[in-house]
Formats: sequence, C-alpha cells, structure tokens
Amino acid sequence: KGSGWFWPDHSKPKDALHRIYEGGIIVPLLIGMLLMVFTFSIERYMTIRKALGSGSISDFIRKVQYHLANRNIDAALSECDKQRGSVGNVMKAGLRRYKEMISEGNLNTEQKVLAIQKEVEEATALELPMLQKNLVFLSTITSVGTLIALLGTVIGMIKSFSALGEEGGAGAAGKLAVGISEALYNTALGIGTSALALIMY
Repeated sequence: KGSGWFWPDHSKPKDALHRIYEGGIIVPLLIGMLLMVFTFSIERYMTIRKALGSGSISDFIRKVQYHLANRNIDAALSECDKQRGSVGNVMKAGLRRYKEMISEGNLNTEQKVLAIQKEVEEATALELPMLQKNLVFLSTITSVGTLIALLGTVIGMIKSFSALGEEGGAGAAGKLAVGISEALYNTALGIGTSALALIMY
C-alpha cells in the first residue's frame, strides 16, 4: 500500500486475492454494479415465479376452458383463485366481466365482447408494471458497466505509459505492470458484469 488518499498508489499486493486492489478506484464501482446485478436478478426471479402462479399455466387454461364449455363460470373463477399469479388475475377479471355480460340484455354480442376485451386489457395493464419493475437497472448496467470498465482501462493505460515516459527502461517495469494490471482488472470485471446483466435481462 502507498499514499494517495482518494486514488491510492498501489504496489505489491499480498496475494492473488488481493491483487484486485491494483484495479484502482473504478473496481469498487464495478463490484457494486455486479452485486446489483445479483440482487435484481434474484428479485426478478422471485417476482416472476410468483407471477406464474401456483400450478401449470397450460393445465389451468385447459381447466378454465372445460368449465366454460360446461357453462360453469363459478368453477372457472374458482380455478383462478387457486392459480393466482398474473395469468390467473387477468383471467379472473375477464371471467367476472363475462359473467356480468351474460345477464346484460341492453348490449349486443359485439358490444359485450368489446367490454370483456377492455376489462382484460385493463387487468393486463395493472399486472405489467410488476413484471417490468427493476428491469431498467439490468438493462442500464449492461451498457454502463462496459463504459465504466473502459474508463478504468484507459486510466490504467495512461498510468502505464506515463510511467514509461517518465522513467524509461527497466526502472519503469514495475509501474508499467501495475498500470496494465489496473487496466485489465477493470476490463475483466466490466465485461463480466455487463455480460451477466445482459443474460439476466
């Protein structure tokens, strides 16, 4: 370790695990972004699992179709209560409106269909924000992670060539190695973080 306060002057890390310290001040930012990718990926996974409901969606749809074919709307609504999740909620909203439209004598068939479609669209619009929430963080990290890594890489290369220009010859070898190490740690962390964020997104 050396002096330098905000931007420390690194030299001779203790072991392989601590060599990442030579990556400079940009590395903690990249590590923070990597932790954000893990956090939001877990959060999105749990939310989407909850949105799928308690059982197979294809089985749920088949059961609802069966009950509707037998004109048993209450049983179809009961299936929605069992399924829950986004699909169950949207289906339940549509079935409720369908049940209301059956006894509605003032509207023709086309108007009834439009009313049911509108109810389904409104229910879908209510479910979508929950499914899309926090995805913006993953999509942002996908692009910003690479740019921040590039900044760290450029800073590391500037240090390398600055040391080479000032001292020259063998005397600059140590500083040159530290600068290149800083550049490569930033590159590796940034590309890895962005790639993981893209896959999770």
